[in-house]
Amino acid sequence: MGSTCSHPHDETGLTDREIGRALAAAEARCADQGERMTAPRRRVLELLLQAGEAVKAYDLIARYGLDGVAAKPPTVYRALDFLEKAGLAHRIASISAYVACSAGDRAHAAAFLICDCCGATEEVTPPEGEALHRAAEAAGYAIERTTIEGHGRCPACRVAA
Repeated sequence: MGSTCSHPHDETGLTDREIGRALAAAEARCADQGERMTAPRRRVLELLLQAGEAVKAYDLIARYGLDGVAAKPPTVYRALDFLEKAGLAHRIASISAYVACSAGDRAHAAAFLICDCCGATEEVTPPEGEALHRAAEAAGYAIERTTIEGHGRCPACRVAA
């Protein structure tokens, strides 16, 4: 999404070494699940990890090509769908954007704190996440994904205000 406010923010993306480790872990996770980490899936995940913040699909489409050529939208949307189902990325519905999962190797309920000033997002563990899954199981449901969103201001934007 990028910063839209005028005050400074820390960089949020991962280093090249951290991205390499995260991609290797994602490939291993896919293999464990009997899935393949195809080149398009890997590239989209790499772009999400590089951004370190929520990114809209059309920005991923524009950034996809290493040689400056944009990807075809279905390629990126299919990769995003796979990454979300595999638990490697999350869709943040209220801002129509995607972010790499920070939990890594486990399925979980996700909650996001979203700054309405700069667009920064932070994944946190929702305190009621496990309780929701237990309640669903008791009712005979099997929840596949849970995402909770909280909007407000990040620390940098709060200080600047």
